[in-house]
Amino acid sequence: MPITTQFSDRPRTLVVGGGYVGLYVAMKLQKKVKDHGGIVTVVDPLPYMTYQPFLPEVAGGQIEPRHVVVSHRQHLKHAELITGRVSAIDHKNNKAVVVPVVGEPFELEYRDVVMAAGAITRTFPIPGLADSGIGLKSIEEAVALRNKILERIESASLMTDAAERKRALSFVVVGGGFAGIETIAEIEDMARHAAKLNGRIGKDEMRFVLVEAMGRIMPEVTEDQALWVVDHLRSRGIEVLLNTSLADATDGKLALINMPDKSAAETFESDTLIWTAGVMANPMVRSTDFPIEARGRVMTGTDLRITGEDGVAIEGAWAAGDVSAVPDVTGGLPDGTCVPNAQHAVRQAKLLAHNLYATRYGVGRVKNYKHKNLGAVAGFGANKGVAKVMGVHLKGWPAWMAHRGYHGMAMPTFERKFRVLGDWMVALFFTRDTLQLNNLENPRATFVEAATPKPRA
Repeated sequence: MPITTQFSDRPRTLVVGGGYVGLYVAMKLQKKVKDHGGIVTVVDPLPYMTYQPFLPEVAGGQIEPRHVVVSHRQHLKHAELITGRVSAIDHKNNKAVVVPVVGEPFELEYRDVVMAAGAITRTFPIPGLADSGIGLKSIEEAVALRNKILERIESASLMTDAAERKRALSFVVVGGGFAGIETIAEIEDMARHAAKLNGRIGKDEMRFVLVEAMGRIMPEVTEDQALWVVDHLRSRGIEVLLNTSLADATDGKLALINMPDKSAAETFESDTLIWTAGVMANPMVRSTDFPIEARGRVMTGTDLRITGEDGVAIEGAWAAGDVSAVPDVTGGLPDGTCVPNAQHAVRQAKLLAHNLYATRYGVGRVKNYKHKNLGAVAGFGANKGVAKVMGVHLKGWPAWMAHRGYHGMAMPTFERKFRVLGDWMVALFFTRDTLQLNNLENPRATFVEAATPKPRA
């Protein structure tokens, strides 16, 4: 007898995406909506939410990978969870098309919808980038990057060909925003420590290169702080190439050009190319009947309701986070909308849940989103960082502590906060973890070898 999957027929609040916004909205609404006879349904390809600001520390061996993800099943026990993706939305008829990870696409009816699909890595049509590069937007990428760097160091220590060895020990990050700066700083710390333990790698053999197309890095901090960061990275032997862009990455042969005249700058080979040059709104929003603005985001009002071209709110439609163009009344992007970061996403999610509940069930009053950015914090490896907190500029150890304090508090759920804190305490006394895990991409390799009949000697 075939088993059929049954979905709830209760009035549905459909949450598209289970990241920052999706997780917080669902956690805030699941019990309340259930008490009113409805159901919150979360659709996401992954069974967990990833706290992305911690990915550089995962790649650098400071935090255990599982500790920066939050299980949907564990924390959304009163919600309906579907592992898949929403491929299209027909809000006029209150229907969504869901493509599950396993099985055929199906339609799902809803009463309210929350667009929380987040952002994806923004790339450009650079030859070889798709084959040679790796992003840092997911926990899988962070784990793979950590293992690759450690593997390249270990393999290089046995190489006798100078060119091959140089290629293996060259590590390149493209993108000078927060993610790129934190990533190259963390992996440089980890790689230096790993090479020191190895003994067959010379101190000056490794090369670390940061490529940034603009004339400065980290636009979220002051000019003086950005200059200090560049000086700090260079003092650690990291090459910071400003006004420089990647033009070609075919077969790991990286061709850099000068901006803006596009003249040739340098060509060298590297086995490790990390792309952190920005994000863009999830393109699935274009498969909806909601108005989309120039940056590819859903048009949204200050109350976080999706609006039409005329600015009038669309009933039963909400959006927040990176996928939405929420007006920033305190001053944000040049177009007057909120910067796509975790600070806005978490706060918007909580307000969205409040406003949706107030609108649908008449409990409370609708409020407008207003949040002045408290500042920015960045960690550059153990005991190093930069921060601007409420107008106060910090560098070095104080900034590193501010970075850990803020993100430790922002990490969702108390359980995960304590796990991350435990990782930090362990790293404080025993240094970072530089253990390489082999065969993650092909875990059956050793079994297959053992199970394959061998010819007689």
